[in-house]
Amino acid sequence: MGAGANRGQTRSLGRAATVIRDLNPDVFAFVMATGIISTGTFLLGPSWLSQALLVIASIGFVVLIVALGIRLARYRSRVASDFRDPDRVFGFFAVPASCDVLGTRFASAGHPMVTMVLACLAATVWFVLTYAVPASLLLTGHRESALGGVDGTWLLWVVGTQSLSTDASSLVPFWPSQSGLLATGAVALWSVGLMLYLLLVSLILLRWLTVAMTPATLSPSYWILMGATAITVLAGTDILGLPVTFPAVRAIAGFVEGVSFVFWSFGTWWIPLLVVLGFWRHILRRWPLTYEPTLWAVVFPIGMYSVATLGLGKAVSVRFMEPLSRGVLWVAVAVWLLVAAAYLAWLARRRTAVRHAGGQTGAR
Repeated sequence: MGAGANRGQTRSLGRAATVIRDLNPDVFAFVMATGIISTGTFLLGPSWLSQALLVIASIGFVVLIVALGIRLARYRSRVASDFRDPDRVFGFFAVPASCDVLGTRFASAGHPMVTMVLACLAATVWFVLTYAVPASLLLTGHRESALGGVDGTWLLWVVGTQSLSTDASSLVPFWPSQSGLLATGAVALWSVGLMLYLLLVSLILLRWLTVAMTPATLSPSYWILMGATAITVLAGTDILGLPVTFPAVRAIAGFVEGVSFVFWSFGTWWIPLLVVLGFWRHILRRWPLTYEPTLWAVVFPIGMYSVATLGLGKAVSVRFMEPLSRGVLWVAVAVWLLVAAAYLAWLARRRTAVRHAGGQTGAR
């Protein structure tokens, strides 16, 4: 029995090592999705659900950070390979984005020190990535085209940038001595994120028009097309909530309000198209509707759309946006539960298959 237990532990450690070795950083979308729904339920209720989701998001964040740290220490060649791969490299921006989404939630709950720590971590990672990622794609040698690797994960660059802007805005009331710098930083990051969205969406549309679309390439990550507009709106409404005594805010307030409404409208426009694309993929082309990690990239945009709609409605005094936000929030909760249930079912099937394979090995 001792030998069998040792073999079982060895196999478990081997599987864990394999998971860490192959870890794609865009799995941090789980933290982003859970954190933003926690923020939405904090603002709209129920509070018990917000607290539960905050605990789940925090635990998930710690586990994934540890796993990523092990991967950076033990599998550097894999990480280097990811940086040269257009299909995977932009997934790294999910790391600072998850820090910032959690930071925003803690700031709402009155824990600015936690927000500050997470924002500093996010800012450091974002700064490295925002120059290392494009440099890695530009300087890795000759290739015909990177358009084949363009997908929704590229917009995590926008999400990471705008989420850092929201954290900067949220820290202004708690850090008076640096409030001017934080307000300026929030406006600058929002502006950079805006330009990045326009550039990257142009590349995505060019890919759609020039590269054949298949069910395999039409992944759920394309929902970030809408999620990136939503977080741009949220960052914009946070800027509108800052005092106009700050020069940067005073200079751009009218522009931010108009662009935020434009981006909310454009994000709303995306939703039916994304649903149609999902119908084409799963119904017409019969792609199996099973768990895949990128499904969290569907949950996050829906939750972010809810929170952004609520914020914009208050900023521009449009009454219908609050009930719309409530309705969308419950859709996000329902989708979160469905994806979580799909993950648990997938995990149970995987463990059963591993135990069955282990039993067959032992019998031989």
